[in-house]
Amino acid sequence: MEHHELSAWLRLHLTTGIGRATARKLLTEFGLPEQIFAQNESSLRPLVTQEQARALSSPPDGLESLLERTWQWLAADPASRRVLTLGDPAYPQVLLHADDPPLMLYGLGTAQAWSAQGLNDPGMTCCAVVGSRNPTPQGIANAHDFSSSLAKSGLTIVSGLALGIDAAAHRGALAGRAPDQLATIAIVGTGLDRVYPRQHHELAHAIAQRGVILSEFPLGTPPLAANFPMRNRIISGLCRGTLVIEAALQSGSLITARLAAEQGREVFAIPGSIHATQSRGCHALIRQGAKLVESAQDVLEELGLNPSAQAQTAHDSSYPHPDGDTCVGGPVESASPQKECNLLVELGFEPCSLDALQARTGLDTPSLQARLMALELAGQVTRLPGGLFQRLVRC
Repeated sequence: MEHHELSAWLRLHLTTGIGRATARKLLTEFGLPEQIFAQNESSLRPLVTQEQARALSSPPDGLESLLERTWQWLAADPASRRVLTLGDPAYPQVLLHADDPPLMLYGLGTAQAWSAQGLNDPGMTCCAVVGSRNPTPQGIANAHDFSSSLAKSGLTIVSGLALGIDAAAHRGALAGRAPDQLATIAIVGTGLDRVYPRQHHELAHAIAQRGVILSEFPLGTPPLAANFPMRNRIISGLCRGTLVIEAALQSGSLITARLAAEQGREVFAIPGSIHATQSRGCHALIRQGAKLVESAQDVLEELGLNPSAQAQTAHDSSYPHPDGDTCVGGPVESASPQKECNLLVELGFEPCSLDALQARTGLDTPSLQARLMALELAGQVTRLPGGLFQRLVRC
């Protein structure tokens, strides 16, 4: 993109009173932004108000500083940084058919993202994985494992780089996808010259190396609360399906799911405990018609895809579980695998206190604590706040 082209697009984006819908209407009528700004007020009036026409007649405040900041940002790493506009060949075509496509997308990612096998690859299938910022340990495990399995089967995982489920989904996708393939796409609510939350600097770097980070917000944009629901339409718009893993009734993930349904995309939800706040949003989605899923294969089948052999996960060091499940991890010195499995049966899948578990098993406190510690070390049980324990299941 040439300097003058970037200037015109930024000017259109920054002009006061010109929203995305009006901007698209003007682009449809006149072509590129430079042609819009060449029009006189009388030519613009059939499409915009008098106030909007006046705003279009002069450059907005801050344009020059943002232009130079953006131009320098692009020049610093031209192989990995892009500004994609509605007319750019690298602009994701699937977004053009979604509601309210962004005028501009700032991109940071692997060179493959900007190639023919990148964001516009007709063979690329994306699935969004979203959920709570405060998930349970089981929710984190589900997000990682589902994303890893789906990535192994050829899907590109899309999420929002937020704490909790989003981060686990990105990490699972990076673990499951081959290094030479577009593993994951992060849609963020800030400018790309900053990372939010700050603790995700390392994760953002990994995504940029093997995927892509996209934002519609200009450089320097801070993490404003209103930006995050807005970016959710891009997450759903890129994807054939959206999987929600743990969400409260007021979760922003439900906005993504609603947008996906409105755009004719598939919506999936993983059920959870009837007592867990983080499950209520998923249960509400299921009541509204979202597809209940218990495995990555459920998602693949609904999307009409065949899971690859790689996606058929098998756990190492496993032995039969008394109720037909699998007990993972090696035995400890003080207890047999069978006893540990029996303890998992008594624990069930709901958070449970030590006193309640002791009443179920009849074990004395030292023995019960030793076995719970062994299961924690094996990654089968996690300790929750309030002295509760919960069983973890790898999907």
